[in-house]
Order: sequence, then structure tokens, then C-alpha cells
Amino acid sequence: MLRSTNLLKTIIARKHASILWATQTRFDSQLKEVKVPNTPNAIGPYSKAIIHNKLVYTSGQIPVDSKTGEIVGTTIGEQTHVALQNLKQVLECSGSSMSKVIKTTVYLNSIEEWPEMNRVYQEYFSEPYPARSAFEVGKLPKDSKLEIECIAAI
Repeated sequence: MLRSTNLLKTIIARKHASILWATQTRFDSQLKEVKVPNTPNAIGPYSKAIIHNKLVYTSGQIPVDSKTGEIVGTTIGEQTHVALQNLKQVLECSGSSMSKVIKTTVYLNSIEEWPEMNRVYQEYFSEPYPARSAFEVGKLPKDSKLEIECIAAI
């Protein structure tokens, strides 16, 4: 009895492992990395965006010049424009656009600057507006004032 129980556990474990492997293989084959020409490489081991199941998931975009990699703008308004232009470029390279954005997440170094960020943000989207979350965070890459990421349809 003990021997047959152990054999059954082994068979189930192997079958489970092959199902997990098959699932992982199918999932991996559906992922597509988005390359954005003429821009600096990501600042770490991540992709600028990934396409999966007709959705594009972008990494956070900060207000950097696409050629130099340096922060552009000193006010939250200026930096919001640049970050959203960078987001637009990533979406277009993904085969999407700002009009197909479903959800954004905005990270601010000061929530008190939310009204000005919101004023500029509104210029880039129309009704129905994407769902959005906004948070104040301790510090952002390159000391930028904000970072914006999104999920969009292809």
C-alpha cells in the first residue's frame, strides 16, 4: 500500500510539473518586448514595455531627454509634459496610442504638486479618461518630480 501511494504521488508530481512547464512555455511565448529606437537603454534590468494578450504594459516614464538621458524641466508641469511625451513614444512603438490607455499610475515626489500635474495630464487624454492612481513617493529616479506608467490596448 505504501509503495503504491508513493508511486501515485510521484506520477502526480511529474504530471503537475509537466503542466506547469507547458503553461510557462505558452506564457513566455506570448510575451513581446517593446524596443524604442533612438532612446537611452533602461536604467536597470527591465523592459521599456511588454506586450501580452493585446495589452501593452509600460515601465514608468520619467521626464528624460530621449537622446541625452538627462531630466528635462524644473517644474512639475514641464516634467509632466516630457514624461507623457515619452509615454506616448513607447505606446506608439508598441502599436498603441494615448487614446487606447486603460489605466495609468502616477508617482509624485510631492502630492502637493498634483493639481498642476493633473492640469497637464488632462491635455493628453480625453473622455472616457483612463482609470488612474496617483501616489506620493519618497524619491524617484534621477530626482525627477514624477513617473508615469500605463496599461493600454493594442
